[in-house]
Amino acid sequence: MPSFTPTELVKRLETLEGERQNYASFWQDVSKYVIPRKAYITRKKTPGTKYDYDVYDSTAMMANIILAAGLHSYLTNPNSRWFSLRVQNEEINKDENVKIWLADTEERLYNTLNASNFNQQIHELYLDLGAFGVACMYEEEDPVDGVRFYSRDIAEIFLVENEKEVVDTVFRKFSLTAKQAIDKWGEAAGEIAKSHFEKKQYEKKIDFVHYVGPRHQRKIDKDDALNMEFESIYIEPTKKHLVNESGYREFPYFTPRYNKNSGEVWGSSPGMVSYSDIKMLNDMVKVLIRAAQKVVDPPIVLPHDGFILPIKYAPGALNFRTKTSANDKIELLTGGGNIPVGLEIINEYRQLIKKNYFVDLFLLLADPARKDMTATEVMQRVEEKMLILAPVLGRLMNEFLDPLINRTFAILMRTGRIQPPPEILLNAPYEIEYISPLARSQKLDQMKSINNFLALVQQMSQSQPDVLDNVDADEIVKDLQGLYGVNPKFLRDEDDVALIRQQRAEQIAQQQKMNQLQQGAEILNTGTQAEANLKPKGE
Repeated sequence: MPSFTPTELVKRLETLEGERQNYASFWQDVSKYVIPRKAYITRKKTPGTKYDYDVYDSTAMMANIILAAGLHSYLTNPNSRWFSLRVQNEEINKDENVKIWLADTEERLYNTLNASNFNQQIHELYLDLGAFGVACMYEEEDPVDGVRFYSRDIAEIFLVENEKEVVDTVFRKFSLTAKQAIDKWGEAAGEIAKSHFEKKQYEKKIDFVHYVGPRHQRKIDKDDALNMEFESIYIEPTKKHLVNESGYREFPYFTPRYNKNSGEVWGSSPGMVSYSDIKMLNDMVKVLIRAAQKVVDPPIVLPHDGFILPIKYAPGALNFRTKTSANDKIELLTGGGNIPVGLEIINEYRQLIKKNYFVDLFLLLADPARKDMTATEVMQRVEEKMLILAPVLGRLMNEFLDPLINRTFAILMRTGRIQPPPEILLNAPYEIEYISPLARSQKLDQMKSINNFLALVQQMSQSQPDVLDNVDADEIVKDLQGLYGVNPKFLRDEDDVALIRQQRAEQIAQQQKMNQLQQGAEILNTGTQAEANLKPKGE
């Protein structure tokens, strides 16, 4: 028995549509300048229609693209390790079987994500995040790749938070052709789809709604689709027809917000924060283009028996005036505009927009060996930017990457694509540690503190060598391995380290013993030679 009837779900969706109306209007305006191919939030998209290109500057578009590329390259890069698994209990982490299982599981997770369409879809999610402040990705099981991902359009989704301000309910309003609906659900698709299909109107579009939320009534002892923790309901809203009911063990929608005010469901984005600057920049560039055209192709004043209004000041325009003298001639109608000043102001607005999108941070990460800055200056700039970006990264990890990795892990475990864990892990929860460049950049202050500490201790040891006895170099190396994101397999096991040190100590002891024997032999030889020298000649 579903928690809500189709009629109740339609009413809930209508309420959510009304509450989201102001945001949708804002998204429509922002998308025009930031991501115009998605500028159909409050208006219908007609295939083949040209974009509303009353846009004269692409700074915001390119900044959003750089933000998306930067997040993908330095947070979830498919060519490097960007997360690792560990157990909260440090003693269990030292178990050799646990180490092997965690390393094998990580490898299987990476292989699954890279073999799926994850990397294509996540870039689209990052673009939505920079434009609208919220994005949505759906993950489902796939018999071939293990999992499959879909970045859902912001125009389709409606979110509901629980009392902890966590999104646990998603409505998705979308369209399918009659053929797609019949292929997916058969006659259960409803009367409208069936009627269109029978009339061979295969491409006729029909609206559907997918609802996913907590199941309020279920039998925990039953492990079937109708008793899972989250219920999945498809309805055809026009006839309020129940199309399909199923369920999920984990919430399949991931909905990160870029920034979010408490009490609000929807987030805010760099594009929304910079909207007034983006519009002003667009208008200024439009005016500057017209000014430049007038300089290159100025309007002309021509003599005439009478002046014809209105005066035209467009590039190449012709204006006629009354004859003022016998030698009247053609003249250029010039204005007093200052193009260099206009360019200077425009560049200031461009830099402000790029700053809001952290373009300078990602360019620094891409080219740390810049000629105009020292390595120290680059590090300081990165630290400054990370202070501002840190809350965004924290929200991305919490609302997107954590649930995504957890659901992928659970799917692979259920389908036998991950080896059973050692018994010692049965009641030991694992945790996800992010080791991407951006995640490591958040730890720059800690790295800097360790380096400063070691430098100070080294300086003190010049006058007081015993101070080095306070430093546990082994623990520092282990911490640095995690901070710098180095693969743990590059560090030797503690038993191996102990064995190497024991062998080294034995070699030193053996060498010392040999040196002592050699010194003893030399002393004995010296004494014998001295005794021989003291004997009288001829004895």
